[in-house]
Amino acid sequence: MKRFLIIVLTALLLLSTACGPGSIKALAASDEQETESSISLFPRFDLAFVGDTMPFYDDGKMNIFYLADQRDGKTGYHPWALMRTEDYCTYEDLGIVIPYAESGLEQDIALGTGCVIKGQDGLYHAFYTGHNDIYAPKEAIMHATGEDLEHWTKIPEDTFTAGDEYSKDDFRDPYVFFVEPENRYWMLVVTRTKETGVIVKYTSTDLHTWKDEGILFEDDMGYGTNMECPSLLKYKDKWYLSFSDQWPDRVVHYRVADNISGPYQKPEKDTFDGNGFYAGRLETEGENLYSVGWNATKIGHDDMNDYDWAGNAVVHQLEQQADGTLRPIENTKVIDTLSHKIDPSPVAMTETVKVSKDKCEFSGDYYELVQFEPFDTAARVEADINGVSSDSLFGISFAPDIENAGSLTYLFNVKENRIEFYNIPELFDSDPQSFMDFSFKEGEPIHISLLISDGVASLYVNNEIALTARMYQSQGMNWQFFSIKSAVSVDNVQFFN
Repeated sequence: MKRFLIIVLTALLLLSTACGPGSIKALAASDEQETESSISLFPRFDLAFVGDTMPFYDDGKMNIFYLADQRDGKTGYHPWALMRTEDYCTYEDLGIVIPYAESGLEQDIALGTGCVIKGQDGLYHAFYTGHNDIYAPKEAIMHATGEDLEHWTKIPEDTFTAGDEYSKDDFRDPYVFFVEPENRYWMLVVTRTKETGVIVKYTSTDLHTWKDEGILFEDDMGYGTNMECPSLLKYKDKWYLSFSDQWPDRVVHYRVADNISGPYQKPEKDTFDGNGFYAGRLETEGENLYSVGWNATKIGHDDMNDYDWAGNAVVHQLEQQADGTLRPIENTKVIDTLSHKIDPSPVAMTETVKVSKDKCEFSGDYYELVQFEPFDTAARVEADINGVSSDSLFGISFAPDIENAGSLTYLFNVKENRIEFYNIPELFDSDPQSFMDFSFKEGEPIHISLLISDGVASLYVNNEIALTARMYQSQGMNWQFFSIKSAVSVDNVQFFN
């Protein structure tokens, strides 16, 4: 089966010179500018690409602090910047709020991930990583305070480094919160001990001096990986710990517990998204729960290449299930904003497809596709897929070549129980760039929602999983639903902007 598909798709999905690296890089130039649309589902600004995010909900607004990846070649790097939103569709740019040090001889010539809280003293407190490659140790936990979220005063005397039992150079990403029953603060720190990654716990009553309370959580995946950018909060009746594995998969994981001290259990599906979503941290305003991370640019801003570091912010809303597990769902505020219906205008590109305004019926003969007009601004696609069988292959493609075959593809691979993203035209000729396991059930319909903005796409399937991908050519070029020898139908197709 695999060899047959390689032969079929190599013949049909050739990448023409019109979609070669040159045109990709030309399109990528728009990645250096803000979108013309007032709506940006995956924001970034001219200032920098969005690195590790540090969400903080305050005064009715989601404040997203982030490591600003300026890529300017300077000795110092990754100052903290701030964006703010109320609807997750429009974002206010507040610029740099915590700069890196002026001298390469200072601990924080590079800033790393941290967090912001409002202390019991009424001040805002930022805790962050200070990184300097010429220092020993290289990493330290540092502190700043402010009367608002835009103006901060660093407090260098509060800086502390790892004890002898932890790695001196891997000691970062502080996450601080107040534990009311204990009347003290907890700080989680990422580090290593005995050749494995751990998240350790520190406590404080004044936010200035911290006591080591030992390991809260140790890598339970068997890789010994660093568990970066942790967050820990209570949502409804459960405690949730999230982190991102630095290797080998580079995805966001979460664990669940009935109380703050654990034990933290690994759910059967412990991820929200694939490797196109990293460093997601949990935050809630009380009613809704979110994971806020980023989707990376591609090396050389070329769709065909691997992921780089930093790019656009991505916010998933999470829904708690009856058993306490979490699922990524369409952001309800995004749905409310992207509610203007537009005409899908499908065009059958193969004779065997039956097409109406909101329905595409594939016969199951060979390779079939239906094409749609480009999205030039942020958009949302909703559809239901019916007729799924145990070996169905179908999906969504972007950036068609002169053969009308796409080179950037979400593939629903039912036989393998996976939803995959390929950034090459020859499907199965190599491994997908991203994927998520998904349990297909023969004959049961699948609901999909696709959010597209600023060269980034997030696909939600049955509000069970998400799969985010960088696709510079997902806007400004035609795109398609397709089927490979699978008699499925795509029903109730709706577009919104």
